[in-house]
Amino acid sequence: MRCAGTKRLEELCAQNQHSSFNGLKPRFNAKKEATFHSSAKTTQTQLQKPQSKSGDEDIKQWNVAISSYMRNGRCNEALRVFERMPRWSSVSYNAMISGYLRNGEFETARKMFDEMPDRDLVSWNVMIKGYVRNRSLGKARELFERMSERDVCSWNTMLSGYAQNGCVDEARRVFDRMPERNEVSWNALLSAYVQNGRMEEACALFESRENWALVSWNCLLGGFVKKKKIVEARKFFDGMSVRDVVSWNTIITGYAQSGKIDEARKLFDKSPVKDVFTWTAMVSGYVQNKMVEEARELFDKMPERNEVSWNAMLAGYVQGEMMGMAKELFDVMPFRNVSTWNTMITGYAQCGDVSEAKSLFDKMPKRDPVSWAAMIAGYSQSGHGHEALRLFVQMEREGGRLNRSSFSSALSTCADVVALELGKQLHGRLVKGGYESGCFVGNALLLMYCKCGSIGDASDLFEEMTGRDIVSWNTMISGYSRHGFGEEALRLFESMKREGLKPDDATMVAVLSACSHTGLVDKGREHFYTMTQDYGVTPNSQHYACMVDLLGRAGLLKEAHSLMKAMPFEPDGAIWGTLLGASRVHGNTELAEIAADKIFAMEPENSGMYVLLSNLYASLGRWGDVSKLRVRMRDKGVKKVTGYSWIEIQNKTHTFSVGDEFHAEKDEIYAFMEDLDLRMKKAGYVSKTSVVLHDVEEEEKERMVRYHSERLAVAYGIMRVPQGKPIRVIKNLRVCEDCHSAIKCMAKITGRVIILRDNNRFHHFKDGSCSCGDYW
Repeated sequence: MRCAGTKRLEELCAQNQHSSFNGLKPRFNAKKEATFHSSAKTTQTQLQKPQSKSGDEDIKQWNVAISSYMRNGRCNEALRVFERMPRWSSVSYNAMISGYLRNGEFETARKMFDEMPDRDLVSWNVMIKGYVRNRSLGKARELFERMSERDVCSWNTMLSGYAQNGCVDEARRVFDRMPERNEVSWNALLSAYVQNGRMEEACALFESRENWALVSWNCLLGGFVKKKKIVEARKFFDGMSVRDVVSWNTIITGYAQSGKIDEARKLFDKSPVKDVFTWTAMVSGYVQNKMVEEARELFDKMPERNEVSWNAMLAGYVQGEMMGMAKELFDVMPFRNVSTWNTMITGYAQCGDVSEAKSLFDKMPKRDPVSWAAMIAGYSQSGHGHEALRLFVQMEREGGRLNRSSFSSALSTCADVVALELGKQLHGRLVKGGYESGCFVGNALLLMYCKCGSIGDASDLFEEMTGRDIVSWNTMISGYSRHGFGEEALRLFESMKREGLKPDDATMVAVLSACSHTGLVDKGREHFYTMTQDYGVTPNSQHYACMVDLLGRAGLLKEAHSLMKAMPFEPDGAIWGTLLGASRVHGNTELAEIAADKIFAMEPENSGMYVLLSNLYASLGRWGDVSKLRVRMRDKGVKKVTGYSWIEIQNKTHTFSVGDEFHAEKDEIYAFMEDLDLRMKKAGYVSKTSVVLHDVEEEEKERMVRYHSERLAVAYGIMRVPQGKPIRVIKNLRVCEDCHSAIKCMAKITGRVIILRDNNRFHHFKDGSCSCGDYW
């Protein structure tokens, strides 16, 4: 026989089938199904018993059932119970609303609250807490102000909401308005000050009352440690009348992170109570201070270890590039989380062993955005740009969540391989994903556009960026400099100073480089000799290299050499190479040979320097000296770096070498070049055969320079890149003087814009001229 309660439920169900809540169908949480049965079984049994209790007691049982279902994620069942109730109390509504909020059904909870006939204080508090958890502080405040009565819970909810979201001043205003406060109130405000680094206000609050709980003492202690105020932290720690394991762990961590590892160890040994976090803090301290052996010794003594302990020890080996030891530890770890795998992948990638990194990556049971970003960065940083981009595409196909790091690595790779079209596609994805506003990704986009030769896009992006940092300004100044727009770079430098940003080392390298690329000798001298006084920037080797380059390009070789002699440190190979290049351009054999001897002593395998000196000898007709250099290179095993150029067309990269015979369209390309060569000669172009390092006939020299890799790539671009779009070519070596003249002519007779990036700078060719002003 069915009990009266069951019959009544069925009747009420039929009566309430048109209830306003019938449309509320929350998501089902399958994960909690198993745990539900044990906790809800008693409730179901109770509901099936005959109703022998009073009405209030009966309603109480229904409410208990609702709470039980909600705790186990069974929102649908809770709703069915609610709809079948003979009557609803405010407790019934509150159980439903808090249950929906607990299960992430905010809109459903809000709808039920809005339709609630009578609300009590608990109803208002529950809904305000829901708005706070949903980060809708404005709505929470509106609801709070509408309350006819409030208790300390109401005030604490608003106070904690503002505090947890970084609105410290607003939290303080709520605190000051409170008619009464409890420990939660005081701790919430204290924690807000500490978490936001406002330690002076935190200390003032702490000193304004007595009888703080130990958790509050630990909170303030942690604030001192977080701000790296270890002296203040120790004084505060010594003044604590009661300490627990958290207190000891915090101060030990503080000393370890401050590099005072000996003091950290003393405290560790002195600590009256140690848990796994105490031991782990000490192991991590040794690791952070690069004391891997000491870390392992302590690690082996640990009475128990957790995932953090194992990962800390693993990180020590990885940071010390001890991948063999890291692999041994990794293999015996009793448990690994995704962070463990990411650490190993990052370690192998940073050591250049991308194959081992990829092997581990493929074996990962689960990947997170850090895993993908680490592997993409590994490929990118080791020169495997196309593999990095392929992996990025794979990540998208497999539904991997994109984060700023993966986008940044992909953009960096696009910059390195000049994949502008893919870079633009990534920019579109960033805008769609809402990532472009931050400096981290914004700076990566800036660098990508600058390196890909799209200085106009870079400039537009820079103007649109919010919250630009010093890296943003440096990237843009350097970009203008490398593209030959020195005056624009210097104007931007002045704007940066007006914005209140202080120039740093990198800024001044970019500024001096801008002066060098555009021949602004006087301005370069002025900035170099005043930057220490004006900005506190002490000249380093890069600054001196820029100055030697500036003076050398202007033909002031003696002044450049004198500057090198006056340097506070010995010139490195890069600076001597700069002087050698300038000596070659201006035909100063004596100084070129001095520079070359220095370089050969420092960098005996630097083939580029042999080529520069050979160029000088060849231009002077000193073929005997050219031959001697070749013999010297052969005897020392020095091989000339092969020059190649590439161009991206429709997301496909086409690579060319001198006299290329491997491109699928080589016959069409060479036929086009023959016709183009005739048109160029009619326009007045004459080959500069002095760049040829072989003693051959003039006609043969012309043929040799005609098929340099950059000219093949440009010719293919003219053939295949649609009219109206710029042709972008990159070369791994410096463009030769003849090709520079030839491409100027090619741009003029075809009416195309050609952007060539060599290993030193960008050249924008248009209407027969170049952005470098033939000063490169």
